[in-house]
Amino acid sequence: MTLTATFAFLITAVYAQLDTDLKYRVELGATAGGGTYAPLWFTANRYGLSSVEPNSGYMRAGIAYEKEMRHNWKIAAGIDLAGTVNHQKAFNIQQLYADFSWKVLTLSIGIKERDGFPLEKNTALSSGMMVEGPNAHPLPQIRVEMPEYWNVPGTKGWLAFKGHIAYGSFAEYDWQRDYVSPGQYFTENVLYHSKSLMLRFGNKDKFPLEFEAGILMAAQFGGSRYYKEADGSVTLDTEMPHNLKAYWKAFFPQTGGSDTPEGEQVNVEGNHVGSWNFALNYYVGNWKFRAYLEHYFEDTSQMFWEYGRWKDGQLGLEITFPKNKWVTSAVWEGIATKDQAGPLLYDGFWGQFPEYQISANDDYYNHYIYGGWQYMGMGMGNPLISGPLYNDDHSISFRSNRIRANHLGISGNPSDEWSYRMLISFTRYWGTYLAPLDKQRKQFSSLYEATYSPQWAKGWSASLALGLDRGNYLGNSTGGMLTIKKTGTIF
Repeated sequence: MTLTATFAFLITAVYAQLDTDLKYRVELGATAGGGTYAPLWFTANRYGLSSVEPNSGYMRAGIAYEKEMRHNWKIAAGIDLAGTVNHQKAFNIQQLYADFSWKVLTLSIGIKERDGFPLEKNTALSSGMMVEGPNAHPLPQIRVEMPEYWNVPGTKGWLAFKGHIAYGSFAEYDWQRDYVSPGQYFTENVLYHSKSLMLRFGNKDKFPLEFEAGILMAAQFGGSRYYKEADGSVTLDTEMPHNLKAYWKAFFPQTGGSDTPEGEQVNVEGNHVGSWNFALNYYVGNWKFRAYLEHYFEDTSQMFWEYGRWKDGQLGLEITFPKNKWVTSAVWEGIATKDQAGPLLYDGFWGQFPEYQISANDDYYNHYIYGGWQYMGMGMGNPLISGPLYNDDHSISFRSNRIRANHLGISGNPSDEWSYRMLISFTRYWGTYLAPLDKQRKQFSSLYEATYSPQWAKGWSASLALGLDRGNYLGNSTGGMLTIKKTGTIF
């Protein structure tokens, strides 16, 4: 073989390898409209790459690599950057990660957009997760996971499980310091932990019914709390431990030591949230029916049925239809967070009367040290519970965590080139037990989106959406959103 032929062969081999493994994505998005805020579904469940401002825009570009290796190894990596207008930051590192997988185990390092985990939901139609999901920007973390169900040997496919353990950081840097108004508290250098375990019972190849059950727990710990003075200077208020013992107490919740505030010493160290997750899948021909329950909790009063009731959480039903032109999937969800085990919080009056203990008034998503279960102003959980970006006083808190809501999502593919989705939500708000609203407030939020993916322009797609919100909680807003995307392989 001549040198020229050898060089041509190597170039062809490299080209084929890149064409197989190296993907790119370029996306441009813009919203325009009127109202105090953008329509809710223009902002929610977009991994933080969105804005509450009525007029905003972004441009993102990224590449992703994935390669199967010998001996059941696989590697993947990606970088995804975005420049924005009228967002919280002018420049975002949306994704920057490296994954190393062996068989069913994966070590994931960095910032990565992840679908709902561990309870699978239709992220395009669902209102979102109760603990953590796609509503906020992904956190940098080190994560060991089994992302897919693994069949337990010897059970012939009737028992499977998946789960994860992760530690990371709320890498907001100076965002809270800049956002809060004088007279408000904020935190910095807060650490993150989460873990989950899900079991699946059933073998759909032999019987058309599956049952899933498991738990997800997450926590904020470490970090420092500051008070912003009238002149803009800050004063250190509380400093939480961040030693190895703090990491252990995040994994296995325990009362705080003498180096923590008194409230942590009678409760648990850090801010802990979680959910019990259940799902039932039924397969009939090309139909699939999926019912699921995500029960949210913040302490034992809701975690272990302490008062004999589970009133709070999200109940959902998803139907996947046989192939047709008009409806492919439909989702209904009902959400309730109004109970919170009742309005009274006693906790033995911080140790003075240990024989009395009432663990109620859980004040979902809020915490007296960490402000709220949020990341750069967006709630980590369900977006119908609006995050700090919607607060007029710029506080790091959730103004109304007591809600009841109904949500409907429908999608379809009328042709090979056209698809659509529709989201409609109606929510009632009561504020919090400690700071109730002046009256019950209501909000209607909706999205109507059509996407065109022309076959003559491979990898291109364009989406046009109308957002229409009406109510006296977030107010009235109407807007349009245009998104243009191109995906493909390098070279």
